[in-house]
Amino acid sequence: MRLSIVIPVLNEAEALPATLRALPLQRGDCEIIVVDGGSTDGTCDTLPSDPPVRVIRAAKGRAVQMNAGAGVATGDWILFLHADTLLPADALGCIAAVAAEGRCEAGAFRHRFTQPHWMLSIVSAVNNVRCRCTRIFYGDQGIFVRRDLFDRLGGFPEVPVLEDILFSERLRRATRTALLDSKVLTDGRRFIELGIVRTSLRALYILACHQLRLPVSGRGFREEIR
Repeated sequence: MRLSIVIPVLNEAEALPATLRALPLQRGDCEIIVVDGGSTDGTCDTLPSDPPVRVIRAAKGRAVQMNAGAGVATGDWILFLHADTLLPADALGCIAAVAAEGRCEAGAFRHRFTQPHWMLSIVSAVNNVRCRCTRIFYGDQGIFVRRDLFDRLGGFPEVPVLEDILFSERLRRATRTALLDSKVLTDGRRFIELGIVRTSLRALYILACHQLRLPVSGRGFREEIR
């Protein structure tokens, strides 16, 4: 099994290096594709040679960038990874096991934040239970999918927000998905800077609007891709 890791970035010079440094710890055949949406902070100026990283450019927008990365990927599975999210050490092995079993064609990891804040722990715990029940994943959980299934579903809907939710709904209708026990680690500074309660309520508001088929105002948590 060959895996392509697609990382959409926009002004992630602070977060991206740590994410890339963690990838050589993985065991397995993979390529790394960073898709820049027009960074102005030197995000892609200094990238490590180990692991080798392929950089492509795309229009700004997480869904647009992830689709562009998938378009040049050579793996038969694709993992979409946020620039501020660290994979568990056994991530590639876990995905390979899912592929070998042949029962699931897509999935994601459980989630926790890097910061040891009790409120963030609750946010992660609630989200993990929600995902176990609904199989609807957030983008920062490291969504992975067979390449041929991704192509059949038409990739991510190129919308300003909810591309991860909409894609997960497509996956749930098309195949059985896996929620892996291993956890990705996501930087929680967005929650801390904007307020944990406020950010959580904003997420619930967006989901409620989606469920009720109401328009979602604004552009999500922040303008820039995380």
